Amino acid sequence: MHRARFLSDGEAPHVEDRTHPSSNDDKNRIKYGELVILGNNGSLPQGDKGRRRSKLVLFKRAVPNGIKKSKHYVVKTPHASQAILDSTQHSISYTLSRNHAIIVEYMPDEDTDMFQIGRSSEPPIDFVVMDTIPGDKCCDGKVMASTISRFACRILADRNNPKVSRIYAAGFDSSRNIFLGEKATKWQEGHDIDGLTTNGVLIMHPQGSFCGGDAQTGIWKEVSVGGGVYTLRESRSAQQKGKAVEGASNILQDGTLIDLCGATLLWRSAEGLAKSPTREYLESLVDKVNAERPTCPVGLNTLVIPRKSNNDSEKQPYVYLNCGHVQGLHDWGVEKGTNSRTCSMCFKTGPIVKLSMGIEPAFYVDAGPPVFFAFNPCGHIATEKTVKYWANVPIPHGTSAFDSFCPFCATPLEGHPGYVKLIFS
Repeated sequence: MHRARFLSDGEAPHVEDRTHPSSNDDKNRIKYGELVILGNNGSLPQGDKGRRRSKLVLFKRAVPNGIKKSKHYVVKTPHASQAILDSTQHSISYTLSRNHAIIVEYMPDEDTDMFQIGRSSEPPIDFVVMDTIPGDKCCDGKVMASTISRFACRILADRNNPKVSRIYAAGFDSSRNIFLGEKATKWQEGHDIDGLTTNGVLIMHPQGSFCGGDAQTGIWKEVSVGGGVYTLRESRSAQQKGKAVEGASNILQDGTLIDLCGATLLWRSAEGLAKSPTREYLESLVDKVNAERPTCPVGLNTLVIPRKSNNDSEKQPYVYLNCGHVQGLHDWGVEKGTNSRTCSMCFKTGPIVKLSMGIEPAFYVDAGPPVFFAFNPCGHIATEKTVKYWANVPIPHGTSAFDSFCPFCATPLEGHPGYVKLIFS
């Protein structure tokens, strides 16, 4: 049996645990699943680099690094206790009052692999996640105040049953500690103690199979530091916890959404991804439409759906969002000083937007035929079932609001139903 090898403070992680190996290597490794950040179309706007990328593939580690509870006890000064000072010891400190804290110690678990997610770039974090900027991703050089925790959450994957991965709020820092201060929401039930992080970690399991296009939106809940599942608090950082949800589980399902208050992640299981369309398949759908040589009814030029949104050629197609007709960019029907135009096909007036393909396969719920729909107002194209699914998913926004947005760029959807069927000439 292998002993779990833990990293000391500041020590670089194993390369095999952090890098993305070649596809040949991937085939020989057991895959738990993927975490994909909503609002990115295949990669981060500035490109994927190291642990900061648009998705994390979770593979079974060569050496297990999971942990499990071993013991807990009361201390008067948690910061001076042996478990906190020992950088080889994982522990969670729950401060109840100035001179009263409960420390829960953890021991190595050879049956699980641990993966940590958060804003920090310190070594314990496997997946560095920053706040998602909607739309064109331009933040004008301003540094935003982030609401994502530096050590937001952790996932424990079962090495003996790779289909089972559990999520917990909060992650361990470089000293292998989690601190829940005096003001943090926490509670005791019998001999157990648990708590919530400041802005919380919310999860939503889909109702039904995500892959296949028949899933319905689930209900958002909050997961605790100990892995319990609760109804949402009145607002994101309210002191009063929600009610325990009977029968709810912190086991991730294919299509589970994880909201970190600033970024939302999608969990795709290895099993679900195996049934999902590949990027190559999605590109072949685009090729089929382009092979039919759709033309602009005004300019009579051939239109080509681009795979990336930075195509500004005369072949770039635009959609009239009020009717779905696809045309090139021209001056017919322009209303001066606005983005509003009259469609030359049906004479409806409304905004137009450049079309581009949603190319991140993880966001697709089906591999439908090339009957494309586009999100309103961003113009990202996907299959009918995929567009309709995401148009009905409420994503947490702010302290207590929810918005539906395009999974490829995080632009909030407008109008009803928030999408349009594309009509090519």
